[in-house]
Amino acid sequence: MNMYSNAINSRTSVKNTCKLALLVLSLLAAATTMAQQPIPSVASAATPQKKVEAFLRYYFALGPDVEIVVGAPTEMGTSGLLELPIEVKSPEGSDKLKMYLTKDGHYLMRGELTDLATDPLAETVSKIQTANAPVLGNPKAPITLVEFSDFECPVCRGLHDALRGLLPKYPHFKVIFKDFPLDTIHPWARTAALAGRCAYHQDPKAFWKVYDLIYDNQDLISASTAWDKMLDFAARSGLNADAFKSCMASPQAAAELDASFANGQLLEVRSTPTIFVNGRRISTADPHAIEQYIDFELAQLLPAKTTPKK
Repeated sequence: MNMYSNAINSRTSVKNTCKLALLVLSLLAAATTMAQQPIPSVASAATPQKKVEAFLRYYFALGPDVEIVVGAPTEMGTSGLLELPIEVKSPEGSDKLKMYLTKDGHYLMRGELTDLATDPLAETVSKIQTANAPVLGNPKAPITLVEFSDFECPVCRGLHDALRGLLPKYPHFKVIFKDFPLDTIHPWARTAALAGRCAYHQDPKAFWKVYDLIYDNQDLISASTAWDKMLDFAARSGLNADAFKSCMASPQAAAELDASFANGQLLEVRSTPTIFVNGRRISTADPHAIEQYIDFELAQLLPAKTTPKK
């Protein structure tokens, strides 16, 4: 408990700075339906986009400092629903999400919409970009755990510890690491992510040494010491110091980091860690939840039992 309390207390001022943006996003996530009784400012809106924006402003009392951009609606097959891409912006940050509006404009919904005629897991897997990403375990293992993580995130450190125990138990699964640094609330997360990326460039195996060193020493790293700590971790992992420093400052490393973050946004990653086990999403570091998904996938690999002939 002390570890988490210290981490939270040390970031209180940063989190307060982002309070408005996070509040807006949590309120939007809780919205489920439009009111059945007409709201004057909503009823007079000329388009579905304006109607949704007016409702959100009215219901959540959002002032002019919060910008709500509602994109053009897209028909969702024969569901009778329109998909609306929404971006929420405030001086402290922004985020994107999807909401659904009935064609008659009466009901607004927030949640996941699944087409039972398709395989949602296959669609998710197709969106995950694993090229040029660190892999731990047998690259040909049939079960893949993709983690979107932030090196400064305390819960991500919990996932790191959990995976240490799970990997030896499951030779049929591998881990792929994807950077998702939340640098608006974690001031040294991006520096650490660049260090991991540059370790991977020099030696893919060295990435996992740096990965371990960062999480094992997370409490000893701060925004003011992060650069020196990363250089120390690189040296302890046998990396060339000059090449490592050059990489840390390079546009290429930054671009690759941004691409990983953008891939997470495409998959609607909102927090860290977010895990995908063969496409199934888990937003927790609980090893029991991860084992449940791995065990399920292992069961699918077993040959089907045949009924003995009489």
